[in-house]
Amino acid sequence: MIYIFDLDDTLYDERQYVESGFRAVANMAQQRWGLDSTQSLTRLIDLLDSQGRGRIFDDWLAAHSLANKGNIQACVRSYRLHKPSLKMPEAHLALLNELPKPLYLVTDGHKIVQQNKVDALGIGPLFKRVFITHRFGLQHAKPSTHCFELIKKAEGCDWQDMLYIGDNPAKDFVNLNKLGMQTVRVRTGVHRHIIANPGYDATRHVVRLLDIIDEG
Repeated sequence: MIYIFDLDDTLYDERQYVESGFRAVANMAQQRWGLDSTQSLTRLIDLLDSQGRGRIFDDWLAAHSLANKGNIQACVRSYRLHKPSLKMPEAHLALLNELPKPLYLVTDGHKIVQQNKVDALGIGPLFKRVFITHRFGLQHAKPSTHCFELIKKAEGCDWQDMLYIGDNPAKDFVNLNKLGMQTVRVRTGVHRHIIANPGYDATRHVVRLLDIIDEG
């Protein structure tokens, strides 16, 4: 079996990255505009919890009469380029070490952001290859099967010999299911309570990542 993993909210809690990024933005704002970093971080988290990610920097800066395009871009740049502080559960790390090799990682997202996450977690060496889909063009982000096709070719295996573990039923599984690939949805993170559209859900569900062994 070729195990292939998603990253965010599958191997670690992505909320860690978001708060780490907010901390970087708050520190930048204190240096650049004299805003108290502790108060800024608290406000950014409050906005996240109350309204989601959409306009967080816009609304936060607007309260300080700083919401112009350049300042918003500075926040986005600080968030994306910061070196995050992340920690993966020890049990997840042990699982990656114990599973039969090779292992692969397939993750969507900004190229620098996703690579910084992998580096911060220190998990790169555990995978034969890390696929950040945006490196291949936005058209090859999930639900595209492009990166999975590259893995299949590299391993010379059939689709049913590959297993993808992810968390987001909107994009992670739908096209893989059609190919006969095995899919497992981990009910963690922001998508844990989402009811998938017909045909979009994984073939199996687990409550914890560690359960992929018991279920497998």
